[in-house]
Amino acid sequence: MNVLTDPQHVPDLLPGQLLSRGVCRHLASHGFSVIEEFVPDRGLRVDVIGLGPKGELWVVECKSSRADFQSDHKWEGYLEWCDRYFWAVDLGFPTELLPEESGLIIADAYDAEIVRMAPEVKLAAPRRNKLIRKFAAHAARRLHALRDPDAQLSAWA
Repeated sequence: MNVLTDPQHVPDLLPGQLLSRGVCRHLASHGFSVIEEFVPDRGLRVDVIGLGPKGELWVVECKSSRADFQSDHKWEGYLEWCDRYFWAVDLGFPTELLPEESGLIIADAYDAEIVRMAPEVKLAAPRRNKLIRKFAAHAARRLHALRDPDAQLSAWA
């Protein structure tokens, strides 16, 4: 069976990437389109962004350890780029470290569960429009790169 289509295949990924994989599977099961390692603005890179069926944008930061969380000094800058903000961690993570005013997802490489829904802070329409267009362009470039890895793809902001 092809490793890209085998649902039980777990490639050699880092712990945070395994969490992202489970988060993406979970969000996709609820009708979200997802992109890992998305850049909403210069100097920012979110682990997962999900575009929901009603146009909602969720950002999920995946933290694999206490040190990983404590070294993240940019996360508050992500709040203005989504309607809901979540942390995704595994069962062994000390969740008392995470800010209570954000959402919480428990994840592994295969799935995830939202255990605390993030509060909704709706994006302004112009920013939502810009992000959805950027999301679409980014997803299209990634798909094209999979089909034609040697293609010269230009970045579009």
